[in-house]
Amino acid sequence: MCISLMSTRVTAEDFITIGTGAVSGLYYPMGTAICRLLNKDRRRHGIRCRAEPSGGSLANLQALREGRLDFAIVQSDWQAQAYHGSPLLSEGVPFSDLRALVSLHSEIFTVVARADAGIASFADLRGKRVNIGNKGSGQRATMEVLMTALEWDLDSFAQVSDLPAESQSAALCAGEFDAMIYVVGHPSASVEDATTACDSVLVPVDDPRLRAIIAASDVYGFAEIPANLYRGNREPVKSFGFAATLVTTRQQGLRVVNALVRTIITDLAALRRAHPGFASLDQQRMVEDFNTAPLHRAARAYFRFEGLLERSSP
Repeated sequence: MCISLMSTRVTAEDFITIGTGAVSGLYYPMGTAICRLLNKDRRRHGIRCRAEPSGGSLANLQALREGRLDFAIVQSDWQAQAYHGSPLLSEGVPFSDLRALVSLHSEIFTVVARADAGIASFADLRGKRVNIGNKGSGQRATMEVLMTALEWDLDSFAQVSDLPAESQSAALCAGEFDAMIYVVGHPSASVEDATTACDSVLVPVDDPRLRAIIAASDVYGFAEIPANLYRGNREPVKSFGFAATLVTTRQQGLRVVNALVRTIITDLAALRRAHPGFASLDQQRMVEDFNTAPLHRAARAYFRFEGLLERSSP
């Protein structure tokens, strides 16, 4: 099946959309880079791709479920939550038609605080003014998971802001709040803005209760923001993370999925060059790690054909 899919030529063009995220994050440049590589070869496969900025992972999953997107980039933890069902998505109804394609760059739960706010740990956020992100974003949803685990609610903070990722760094430096939450791959232009435009610091997410949550989780892993990426960031900063993932639905056409995953895998060197945050992309890990929903059958067939997936794998 895979060979015939790869050799098929078409005359009519298919238009596909990839939901991404804020233009200041990494989802949008990732989606744009994937579409650019796919469009470069559209005379052969007949597929035209467009990346669309969005409100983030949960907004993408909802749009994908409703047929307003063909593909989407989402946090791997929310890929799992959507597939199995979460109260934050479609009233808890499992998204059983969700299908994984590949995992992408790693992402780290990141807290940036004004240096004068007296925030040295995640626990210090309580009683402060915090931007937790816009509704529909993965960063807000993951923050809400942590708040529930710590028995916090919105009243635990002096003020809660819901600015989107592209606006929060400027607002932090303008003194509109004391700290911002961000789920992002590093290096991040938005974090760089926050650490250069004003006196701010990266806050470790290393509290004992959170470490216990992460250790017990099958969707999170311990992670560190490397040293010397940002001004004042002389030591690694402990936190946790997961991965950005590319997903679609079970109904997505075999030929389209084959062309998309084949482009990503065969043009991986070009994708790594598209942004410093993509430099460590590894094809074996992209196939094996963080795909928490079932693989789309066309992706699974292609990976098996290329020897990236054992034939006995589900």
